Amino acid sequence: MKLPIKNKYNYIVFCMFLILILIISIVISTLVGSVNIKSGWIFKIIANNLLKYNLFETVWPASVNSIIWDLRLPRILLAFLVGAGLSVSGIAMQALTKNSLADPYILGISSGASTGAVAAILLGVFGSFSGYAVPFGAFLGAMISIVIVFNIANFKRRSTPTRLVLTGVAISALFSSVTNLMVFTVNDENKVRSALFWMEGSLGGTKWEYIPVTFFVFVLCSLVIYIFSKPLDAIMLGDDIATTIGVDTKSLKIIVIVMTTLLTGAIVSVSGVIGFIGLVIPHISRSIVGSEHKRIIPVSILIGGIFTIWADVCARIVVSPEELPIGIVTSFIGVPFFLWLLRKSDYLSGGNNR
Repeated sequence: MKLPIKNKYNYIVFCMFLILILIISIVISTLVGSVNIKSGWIFKIIANNLLKYNLFETVWPASVNSIIWDLRLPRILLAFLVGAGLSVSGIAMQALTKNSLADPYILGISSGASTGAVAAILLGVFGSFSGYAVPFGAFLGAMISIVIVFNIANFKRRSTPTRLVLTGVAISALFSSVTNLMVFTVNDENKVRSALFWMEGSLGGTKWEYIPVTFFVFVLCSLVIYIFSKPLDAIMLGDDIATTIGVDTKSLKIIVIVMTTLLTGAIVSVSGVIGFIGLVIPHISRSIVGSEHKRIIPVSILIGGIFTIWADVCARIVVSPEELPIGIVTSFIGVPFFLWLLRKSDYLSGGNNR
């Protein structure tokens, strides 16, 4: 199959292939762990729990039911949502900034969200929001971060791709310092240990309660961004050209930034900071299906979800029976890719994305 895929039929076939890979990945990921589980049990356990009825005879230990339904399956579903959501956020940010290096992690959105979430966890800020204190803190932190980055990068209307990335890196470092300051000034050892592991990005301890809100935010934000696929295609050509063909660039930027920030905040609030997914996956998708956003977004959702599921599998087995934060795994893949993009785009010497 010739790349990038232009033919509609080939595109549909490729998407179906990715869905098949996703299903296989979910099954294998469910089987991986310190407890050996028969593959034939997985579907039966899921069916029995979904239907709240023993459709299949229970021939497995109760502990196996708990491991699959209560521990592994919600973790795998959250891994998919995290990877898919960060990929969509990366696509949107790269389109708005016309910068191939933009993603929520590099632009400081994730660090801002992390600071807001850690403030809610350690200091009890936003306590009036009860169970939604951490998501609200993450969203607010992400919004503050992106507003600062865009305002500084666009100071005196001198924004360039290099300036935007450097501003994002600087603001990310600032928010990381604030987060570390909170961690080292709080005396509650249990909260601090939890925050430190969470700051590296972790899907350990995922519960079913995390899934509905994250899923709702993911669907809402992804759908809104997908609806604006054609305006995003236009804005990639330049604001002036987009305005000429009838795109309200100011409204588009506000809507997409809010959706991206909301999506990133929701993800960070349940998984911590997981870097580089929003950078790597859009580039892979673009090389396979071309630059049209109506094609890139669905493919990125699938590839991003598959990638994060397998990254989480690696995090679970590399130092078994302990586990690594998934953020470490994605960084080992993302950092070399980021450096390759720098070299390819000539950022190191020219300052322009050529």
